[in-house]
Amino acid sequence: MKALVTGATGFLGSAVLRQLLASGWEVRALVRSGSNRRNVQQLPIEVAVGDLIDSTSLDAACGGCEALFHVAADYRLWAKDTTELYRNNVEGTRNVMRAALQADMKRIVYTSSVATLGLRTDGQPGDETTPSTEADMVGDYKRSKYLAEQVVRQMARHGAPIVTVNPSTPIGPRDVKPTPTGRMVLDAARGRTPAYVDTGLNIAHVDDVAAGHLLAYERGRIGERYILGGENLTLREILTMVAECAQRRPPTVRLPLGMVVPFAYLSEAVAFSTGRAPQLTLDSLRMARKHMFFSSAKALRELGYRSRPARVAIADAVQWFEEAGYCKRARYRGRRAV
Repeated sequence: MKALVTGATGFLGSAVLRQLLASGWEVRALVRSGSNRRNVQQLPIEVAVGDLIDSTSLDAACGGCEALFHVAADYRLWAKDTTELYRNNVEGTRNVMRAALQADMKRIVYTSSVATLGLRTDGQPGDETTPSTEADMVGDYKRSKYLAEQVVRQMARHGAPIVTVNPSTPIGPRDVKPTPTGRMVLDAARGRTPAYVDTGLNIAHVDDVAAGHLLAYERGRIGERYILGGENLTLREILTMVAECAQRRPPTVRLPLGMVVPFAYLSEAVAFSTGRAPQLTLDSLRMARKHMFFSSAKALRELGYRSRPARVAIADAVQWFEEAGYCKRARYRGRRAV
């Protein structure tokens, strides 16, 4: 069996690629000409140079493959030109799906996100049935992923052999860029996060999420979607685990969201003038107003999906950042970490 993996040089995409190789698949990786190939160097794969907005390159990449794992996404919570998010996530998804269908692929696994799902008002974790609308989406990243999933679901309703997976918040090794979530872990590991706000996330090991993609291919029902998540934790719990793994002092100060808003405005203003991504965004604060907790019960029941403890994912992420030279482990001396 031969699979095409989009986003193969990225954090989650490279983990999916490795899972496929470990399961005996032949893998072709769709790689943009200027992509950092660190995550796929020396792996026994075929590279197809192309782009999600270049239909000709997609047709060539899909040829001869039985399966598509469309993992690629423009995962940015801020962009100077927000149209890029819609072009990459919505139009790019439409393009690669059409190419895969024209190549008569047997099955497609599409990587969406829990960002497209609704949040419950009773404090219980959301699931695949929790309703959401485009109006519920906070920011252009979430909105673009929501619209992309609508494209995919419409194709599935018309007979396309697509299974959708909705990862929660993957954490772990090989977050080269890093992703916005990886940046949060890295900043805490560097001792640069002395405070926290009252929010929460569902944390999953990236390799477990990747394994869930293969389970979705093998056992998922066409047209269905499956949350691939892990543990629901408050931000304070997450940052405390990171601090413990990195031998840093855990954060103790809780900041009201309103107090942080001026810093987000300033951070975005600097970003617009420099072109560099801001450390804090208004959209991230709007998302933080709710605990983004989810249940993977459907994936456990129908796919046999399993996830390891969040602490393992965090420890693996911190260790990788340290070994890759992104940060150095602090050592406690008395009451002070240095």
